Amino acid sequence: MRSIVRILFVARELWPYYAAIVVCSLAVAVTGLLTPFIIKSATDYAVAAHAGQVSGISTVLWLAAALLAADLANTVLTNIGGYLGDTMASRLRARLSGTYFAKLLSLPQRYFDNELTGTVINRLSRSITETTGFLNMFANSFFQMVLTVVAVLTITAFYSWPLALLLAVIYPVFAWLTTITSARWQVLEGEKNRTFDVAGGRFAEVVGQIRVVKSFVQERRELTSFNDHYDRTIQTTRRQSRYWHTMDLSRRGALNLIFFGVFAIIFVQTVRGAFTIGAMVLLIQLVNMARQPVFSMSFLVDSSQRAVAGSRDYFAVMEELAEAEVLPMVQAYPVAHGQEPAAIEFDHVDFGYQGGEVVLRGVSFAIRCGEHVAFVGESGGGKTTLVSLLLRLYTPTAGTIRIGGTDVRSLALQDLRADMGVVFQDPSLFSGTIRENIAYARPTAGDDDVVAASRSANAHEFIARFAKGYDSQIGERGIKLSGGQKQRIAVARAILKDAPILILDEATSSLDSKSERLVQEGLDNLMAGRTTLIIAHRLSTISSVDRIITLKDGQVDEIGTPAELAATGGIYAELLALQASASKKDRRRLQEFDIRA
Repeated sequence: MRSIVRILFVARELWPYYAAIVVCSLAVAVTGLLTPFIIKSATDYAVAAHAGQVSGISTVLWLAAALLAADLANTVLTNIGGYLGDTMASRLRARLSGTYFAKLLSLPQRYFDNELTGTVINRLSRSITETTGFLNMFANSFFQMVLTVVAVLTITAFYSWPLALLLAVIYPVFAWLTTITSARWQVLEGEKNRTFDVAGGRFAEVVGQIRVVKSFVQERRELTSFNDHYDRTIQTTRRQSRYWHTMDLSRRGALNLIFFGVFAIIFVQTVRGAFTIGAMVLLIQLVNMARQPVFSMSFLVDSSQRAVAGSRDYFAVMEELAEAEVLPMVQAYPVAHGQEPAAIEFDHVDFGYQGGEVVLRGVSFAIRCGEHVAFVGESGGGKTTLVSLLLRLYTPTAGTIRIGGTDVRSLALQDLRADMGVVFQDPSLFSGTIRENIAYARPTAGDDDVVAASRSANAHEFIARFAKGYDSQIGERGIKLSGGQKQRIAVARAILKDAPILILDEATSSLDSKSERLVQEGLDNLMAGRTTLIIAHRLSTISSVDRIITLKDGQVDEIGTPAELAATGGIYAELLALQASASKKDRRRLQEFDIRA
């Protein structure tokens, strides 16, 4: 239960709600306890009236009015507590969801490398739903149940202490048996949740890439795989439910026998004259009130086990190290330079992904301010990894990366990334309007700035043709736009950011010739006056850069101008020769470099 207490501590601003719910639930218990006493008095009065000992109906009418008042108070308090519980649960959900999302946003890239998007979402939904549901139910019923049990035992002891003792033994024994039963149940619940997470993760992937699924005619295979996962959860649920209900049948059957003994004692004692009819009615009602918490206890324990499991999943994410902790800042030391420091410098950098092979080995190069540099190498040779390291999505295993002569590890992550504009091969647009996507880096940008950026990116013309212009909805990931249109919006977004360092990661490699020309014009506007890193563009683009850095087996192979490298016989020279060749073999070799002629 420690994780549940931690949830309450995280959302401690909701404690006034929780306290008010507890007060309401206790008041509901008190009004509920009044009812048996009122009925006892009415019963005794009716018996005395039949015996001729009393006369008149005013007393029973007052008792009926008291019963009505108790019932109305109970109804009002129950609904107030329900309203407070619903509000508290909603605010708790919002608080936990916001905290969870904030944590996810702070996590390093490697966390998302190992998790499916659907799994992350499924885990959030399950954890928060089960935890908030349990806390709401617990506040509304647990304290009410405790007060009812204590009051019932106290009143019963007044009439017959053996009855009270018999009832008192039931609760700890039943709770102990239920807890033992829940241990195995929770193991099976964990198995089921893991299967749900896998199915949910695949579900999100398929929905997000439905065009790929349909184009390869894989709907049946995906559906079969999805159903197989849920079939496994059905099998686990059957075992889980069979075990739980078999144990519950045994527990409840034993309790039924105990309550049979309790009622038998009450009836026999009444016949012998130890209790009046009213007292018998009172005790029967009290025993029934005591009986309900016992039978509700299994549901409470069941819900608590789900909540504990859910809150553990929640805190497992919350305990992950944030990006700032995984990539800690270090003290900056001045580096002596005979001239102005390079805009970007890699100094003997090594890197390998967690659990994988080394990708970069001893990479060293320097890029001057305003220089345009292209990176060329075979697919998987580490070109995109250089970008990830520069953005500090990962940290090198050895070596140093500097910007303006300063170790990037001494720069705040937000400041570092604010100085970089990135245009990826996948534009990575969001659902919403065109305006919102262009202004993503500067949400406060005015309309004039947005339009100016789109003009520079050659995007304004096609945007103006939409009925709603910049307010047009583009769908999830920009599904309503063509590849060239999405890429031009991505370029406009980078232009509006106006960062001094620009990274073009295969920004036009997947476009047709017309779209590429339009996007390239926008990129030329974007690159003007900016330090630019270009990864695996077409050869026509590479030939116009200031320098080319070639990578081979994770190491820098050559550095030079396009004219210099064309004559060395290295990778770039090989690419030029392959481009000129018409053989299929050479064309396939060209594709290994992610280069299009």
